[in-house]
Amino acid sequence: MEIRDNTGHPRRWAILGVLVISLLVVVLDNTILNVALRTLSDPVHGLGASQGELEWAINSYTLVFAGLLFTFGVLGDRAGRKRFLLIGLVLFGLSSLASAYAQSPGQLVAARALMGIGGAAIMPATLSIISNVFDPRERARAIGIWAGAVGLAVAIGPVLGGALLENFWWGSVFLINVPVIVLGVILVALLVPESRDPRPGRIDVFGVVLSVIGLVGLTYGIIDGGEHGFGRPLVWVSIVGGLAVLAWFVAVERRSEHPSLDVRLFKVPQFAGPVAIIGLVFFAAMGVLFFGSFYLQLVRGYTPLETGLLFLPFAGAQLIFAPRSAAMVRKYGGKAVAAVGLTLTVISLAAFVFIDAKTPIWIVLIFYFIQGIGMANIMPPATESIMSSLPREKAGVGSAISNTIRQVGGALGVAVLGSVLSAVYRGDVEPAVTGLPSQAQDAVKESISGAYAAAGELGPAAPRLLAVANDSFITAMHWAAALSALVAALGIVVALRWLPGRAGTPAPVREVTTTEPELAGSA
Repeated sequence: MEIRDNTGHPRRWAILGVLVISLLVVVLDNTILNVALRTLSDPVHGLGASQGELEWAINSYTLVFAGLLFTFGVLGDRAGRKRFLLIGLVLFGLSSLASAYAQSPGQLVAARALMGIGGAAIMPATLSIISNVFDPRERARAIGIWAGAVGLAVAIGPVLGGALLENFWWGSVFLINVPVIVLGVILVALLVPESRDPRPGRIDVFGVVLSVIGLVGLTYGIIDGGEHGFGRPLVWVSIVGGLAVLAWFVAVERRSEHPSLDVRLFKVPQFAGPVAIIGLVFFAAMGVLFFGSFYLQLVRGYTPLETGLLFLPFAGAQLIFAPRSAAMVRKYGGKAVAAVGLTLTVISLAAFVFIDAKTPIWIVLIFYFIQGIGMANIMPPATESIMSSLPREKAGVGSAISNTIRQVGGALGVAVLGSVLSAVYRGDVEPAVTGLPSQAQDAVKESISGAYAAAGELGPAAPRLLAVANDSFITAMHWAAALSALVAALGIVVALRWLPGRAGTPAPVREVTTTEPELAGSA
């Protein structure tokens, strides 16, 4: 009890509540815009945005967010995590206001990029503050609640967006952020203590610049390839160039006397293993959630609000099981809990190989619930393993790497699985559209959304076209689901090989606590 009083903040649970509020807004914004795209394309009720402008309204946020996560985690450790959290919240609120009242698609894209900067300051600060204010014995439970909040926000974003669009104008999906941000700023200022790395050393400016350029280049190539195909030279220049710059970053960090990231951490299984698991599982899961939205709205005919509600079993499972994962880890060990969670995730992803246009919807909901259970028991033990492998003063590094890998993994999953989906769909649907007008052929071959748009102008031929498009999409979905399940299955191998066992086993704890300060001390 004495150790807990000395290492845990007296208001730690209230602080956790404030951090969850801050986190919800950021993660919600990753998903809430998707249901507003049709409205934004309307020249009367929206902004008359083109397809490319709509894509960049989403991707400008993701690109900036993923590119700056690591840098802001490192800078927050040095300048103060509370300070960075407040700056991020204020910027996120102001840019949300600007997004809500944007007068053109270009203004919306720019405002969304500013939101990405604010989100990148908020996300790593929340997790590093948790590591700072909680005793190590309570930290796993706190991270479980944090992870449950992430899952909840991912799933309720489309629900909230659909409900707002049914009652208000499109800007309400951004304006809803403002009062929550105001509340968050007040509570953070009153409750959250300031913390920073007591031995920050010099800022590794060159390393920080390299990390930003490398991550932005890689993420841009992933996103652009997913949208326009991976056959264009620009895509591979961005991807290969981004990877080359990141390799340069690693080389610079290995030689630096004041590195922003001690790359020797990746030699520690307790750190590197869960980082790999997070990347693999978000690659698989976000790709499936991406094509699942098209399946529910177009093939099954549900409205955006109904589609959002159908994702609630995924959110409910996260809410129920993520906070309880810490107790499971204490009883069975992080290796076993994460492996079981990954197995459940693989089962739920593989189930989409057998789902078609006539599958009873309750079966789909069951597999969403199973996926939620699986991910609820992956993220907490993986995140706890990462954070416990670092001393508290380096918490921002662990948080930033964890969140960066999650964002890049998710973007890569949407891009790669989306490309597989598009390629299989086009190959399957092409023979059936040869007799259509050239403009209709192009629309149908582009995507299932294009097929539904073209069907509105084809009269009696529309039902046959939609049936062919649905069948082709289902075939493509099966291929993408199989690939996602294989990727998630790699996570099982990583967990069994490199994740630590029972949390209470003395030897691994002593090894990490004696090794990691030596590794981090060079920073």
